[in-house]
Amino acid sequence: MTTAEALPDDPGTLKAMLIAERAQNDRLRQIIKELQRHRFGRRAETLSEDQMLLGLEDVEQDAAGHEAKIDAANAAERASRSAKRRLNRGSLPAHLPRVETVIDVDDHTCPCCGNALHRIGEDTGERLDIVPAQFRVLVVRRPKYACRACENVVVQAPAPARLIEGGLPTEATVAQVLVSKYADHLPLYRQAQIYTRQGIELDRSTLADWVGRAGFLLRPVHERLLTVLKASAKLFADETTAPVLDPGRGRTKTGQLWAYARDDRPWGGSDPPGVAYVYAPDRKATQPITHLSGFTGILQVDGYAGYRALAKRNDVQLAFCWSHVRRRFYELAAAGPAPIATEALERIAKLYAVEKDIRGRNADERRAVRQDRSRPIIDGLEPWLRAKLAVISQKTKLAEAIRYALSRWNGLTYFLDDGRIEIDSNVVERSIRPIALNRKNALFAGSDGGAEHWAVVASLIESCKLNAIDPQAYLTDVITKIVNGHPNSRIDELLPWAYNVNQPLKNVA
Repeated sequence: MTTAEALPDDPGTLKAMLIAERAQNDRLRQIIKELQRHRFGRRAETLSEDQMLLGLEDVEQDAAGHEAKIDAANAAERASRSAKRRLNRGSLPAHLPRVETVIDVDDHTCPCCGNALHRIGEDTGERLDIVPAQFRVLVVRRPKYACRACENVVVQAPAPARLIEGGLPTEATVAQVLVSKYADHLPLYRQAQIYTRQGIELDRSTLADWVGRAGFLLRPVHERLLTVLKASAKLFADETTAPVLDPGRGRTKTGQLWAYARDDRPWGGSDPPGVAYVYAPDRKATQPITHLSGFTGILQVDGYAGYRALAKRNDVQLAFCWSHVRRRFYELAAAGPAPIATEALERIAKLYAVEKDIRGRNADERRAVRQDRSRPIIDGLEPWLRAKLAVISQKTKLAEAIRYALSRWNGLTYFLDDGRIEIDSNVVERSIRPIALNRKNALFAGSDGGAEHWAVVASLIESCKLNAIDPQAYLTDVITKIVNGHPNSRIDELLPWAYNVNQPLKNVA
């Protein structure tokens, strides 16, 4: 049968086939463009701050080198720049130790008449100095005492408690390893290399033993952190992959790190921010149902269907994320001319302009402004999307993007009626980024247990960062307290936001 014989005789049927074929081709082209952008282009709608700073570093270095060249040839320019630098550099923190050096004149007699000079003041200049990381050895001596009259009496003070019984590290050393691995994204083998340069031979497996024991010790604090967060009226939730070594198959399997975050600062809430990660071997809907058992309130999430199962089983109301809606239209607009997608982005941008203006106001004020300025935008956006959906092919990526938004409309508009709700779930997505960085550097966790330790320690470190607390000082203090028998009935005192940043430094480093 020839091609002509295979075509239908009815012109209407033929036209419909051609339209369907064209729509299918457009869809395939769009998928190819997205794959090319994913493979060769940048992943996010905008460059991240870190990426932009990387580019600025080189520009600033080049400018500084050019200035140094000018200063070397022009003394007047050097003096002018030096005076300007003194005015703009600010002051160094008062808590830093000061090492003073007095530079005095050799002769205290007047060069004019020979009389004795008297002091009328002084100029003081401060510079920031860094002492490279140093290791030291803490020696603990425990004298033994015996009685001359009683043969079997020996008295000695008990040995102080340690995280690693019979081991080398102090609690501060272990905390430094944890922070380097989970906050600074340095795998243990790289840390071992750094220590070797200092003449300290620490095998990677030794560091892994320290991390495992610390992760186990900190589990009760992690569990309490998650429990406290679940008592909140509103949470954010998200998940990301956590590759885990699968020894039986000789490769990695894909686990999941679920993140549950609280951050009420945008509307002036009194509860401190925090995030708890939970490792799970899969992404099934049963995982958030289990993790959030007992939680009732508002859960701000992306479009993952598993959260809907949670909302049906628990007293949970879902607020969806406009950032995920925007991303779908952005991918279409970035691939080429797309008038509908571009207009959708412009309308969504107006919503974000309102959010920028009300950030930091209380919940009632935010709700009032949204009702006045955002609701008209939303009321116009929904019928516009439905009208555009009716005139485009239903098989296109644009139709998918529109249906994604319309199918979640109630959750997307929930923020209009509650000033506590954010317009998107970027809070928890920002908390996911350090996990992705650690995943990139470490490649995978060595086991399910290792991934669980990852979740425990990362939860405490990222919660410290949200509360502007030094995670190394916090972990040192918490590990020391637990080792010395801190009662479980007072475990709330060990949560990151309860840490007293002004407490005196202990001789543990």
